[in-house]
Amino acid sequence: MSVARSLALFAVAALAEIGGAWLVWQGVREHRGVAFIGAGVAALGVYGFVATLQNDPNFGRILAAYGGIFVAGSLA
Repeated sequence: MSVARSLALFAVAALAEIGGAWLVWQGVREHRGVAFIGAGVAALGVYGFVATLQNDPNFGRILAAYGGIFVAGSLA
């Protein structure tokens, strides 16, 4: 169950980080407005919080494992 939980948390984190960055991009670069920027900042905050929910106490290991998930999610 721990592996499934970790993968689910990684997926949520990737969606929040990629989605948040996209929303900020849209707000600033595409002039979509402050609402997009605010939503992006909130999503990036969710990403930061979700990363703390992993069971492993070693942040470096979690971040390294998440890096692969982030790259795969970005390419998708």
